[in-house]
Amino acid sequence: MTDTKHNSPRRRRSWAEPYKIKVVEPLKMTSRAEREQAIAEAGYNTFLLRSEDVYIDLLTDSGTSAMSDSQWAGMMMGDEAYAGSKNFYHLEANIQKYYGYRYIVPTHQGRGAENILSQILIKPGDYIPGNMYFTTTKLHQELAGGTFIDVIIDEAHDSKSLHPFKGNIDLEKLTDLIRQVGAGRIPYISVAGTVNMAGGQPISMANMREVFQIAQNHGIRVILDATRAVENAYFIQQREPDYRDQAIATILREFCSYTDGCTMSGKKDSLVNIGGWLALNDPDTYEEARNRVVIYEGLHTYGGMAGRDMEAMARGIEESVQDDHIRARVGQVEYLGQKLIDWNIPIVMPIGGHAIYLDAKRFLPHIPQDQFPAQRLAAELYVEAGIRSMERGIVSAGRNKDTGDHYYPDLELLRLTIPRRVYTQAHMDLTAEAVDEVYYNRDRLGGMQMIYEPKYLRFFQARFELL
Repeated sequence: MTDTKHNSPRRRRSWAEPYKIKVVEPLKMTSRAEREQAIAEAGYNTFLLRSEDVYIDLLTDSGTSAMSDSQWAGMMMGDEAYAGSKNFYHLEANIQKYYGYRYIVPTHQGRGAENILSQILIKPGDYIPGNMYFTTTKLHQELAGGTFIDVIIDEAHDSKSLHPFKGNIDLEKLTDLIRQVGAGRIPYISVAGTVNMAGGQPISMANMREVFQIAQNHGIRVILDATRAVENAYFIQQREPDYRDQAIATILREFCSYTDGCTMSGKKDSLVNIGGWLALNDPDTYEEARNRVVIYEGLHTYGGMAGRDMEAMARGIEESVQDDHIRARVGQVEYLGQKLIDWNIPIVMPIGGHAIYLDAKRFLPHIPQDQFPAQRLAAELYVEAGIRSMERGIVSAGRNKDTGDHYYPDLELLRLTIPRRVYTQAHMDLTAEAVDEVYYNRDRLGGMQMIYEPKYLRFFQARFELL
């Protein structure tokens, strides 16, 4: 007798979310005419839309995730004492346990940590090498008198490259910079895992280890932007053979061990709406940071956060490193990305950890980069289906601080950022169909011009008009 159970063909099993929905938030449905009016009033900048006018909000995964029942329960256990909150010590213990750093300085969010770190470590004339810039990080470095130098591998600037670790630092570029300017003018190497502006691309454990060895040989610190380090750990697990059977928590701890400290926006991996931290291993640098946080953020045991927020973050850290959680989180991103790939829509490859990035240069090749094609694409996607996304191209890159000219990055991208535990597979289907519709009608779209430009981080508040 044939054993049909054991001789049947192997079939693919779909993944499903490792949670069930307990509370829902109604969404407002709008007409196309209403959306056309809303985006015009917002100066064609999706950051300036009112959230109530957005149907599917893929602007960012920062502070937009859904918290668990355990996190909400923790919110009711907030110790709001001005000094010595018990929630701080819970947060401190979990950061030490899962990330491995010795000293913790809480901040209101990641850029608070970036500010304190930059003020302490960077002197005018310094150079900070890193694996592609990030907007707030680079600005804080520049305001402190430093110059950011991109030392990421060349493949990171090619949206079609299938390199599995496009976040890797080019070791030759790094050593050349050290040789040219001297180790004394490099306060630290700035490493992001994953690399946001490259399309959510990871850095390998092997590369991290090599970078740390070079840094140690020259007496230079390595500082990690740990905002999405858990997602980076997932890619290491999936793409580096030596880590295939290791738990995400174990990989994360080793990854951080090749750094001297980190800045962290807890609003991403840690599944909270607000909060961050600066973590350090050097006691002297910690002492300076502990003093500075009182000036910029708040006392060193709350750093701009309420006790309830610290408790939610402490619990969110534990949830974030669970293998089932991160597999489903990245799996949802991969689901959306694969649909777009199947429909031959140009996106950054390989699919990243927190977002799908449409390649606006290939999507709208007839619009010159100085007419802001990614910004135009963001406006059109909102009009099409009420989906809010974010430009990551020439607008985000800003201007050269010396010449005032636009930076023209190789990557002109539109980011569809997926909040954690918020949207369903049906929302991803609708998003893919809306992108496909805009792609079908792409030849009808023209460029834009900027009519208002703020001094700093212009992508947040700039206004545009259609040409």
